[in-house]
Amino acid sequence: MGQTTVDESAAAPEAHDARTERRARRLAKQIDAFARSHGGSAEGQIAYIGEIGTRIVLVGENGEWGDLVAPTYETARRAVELAGITVHDEFGGEIAAKVRTGPYEWTRMAGIQLGGPANT
Repeated sequence: MGQTTVDESAAAPEAHDARTERRARRLAKQIDAFARSHGGSAEGQIAYIGEIGTRIVLVGENGEWGDLVAPTYETARRAVELAGITVHDEFGGEIAAKVRTGPYEWTRMAGIQLGGPANT
């Protein structure tokens, strides 16, 4: 085996940046699709959830909500930037008031506390 003269330390940041950008663009497409299917726009909040990544919580114009998980905070931040949505510092007050919950959510929440359906 011969030696290589490639400086891997110089190539690694570029590869990381390209990978982050691709992931962010994929997430941005999902955010856009969510917004289109829930009234045309969405708002969000980004929260670090540990080693598994960063959660992007989305609330549509119609009050429906959902979430995506990005591998890093940097990727999540770039994805919401590409999607052009309003991002809140915390999930409270203004954004929380817009969330519409239905029987499914209430059944699951009550079920956990009151012996309702199992969370499987």
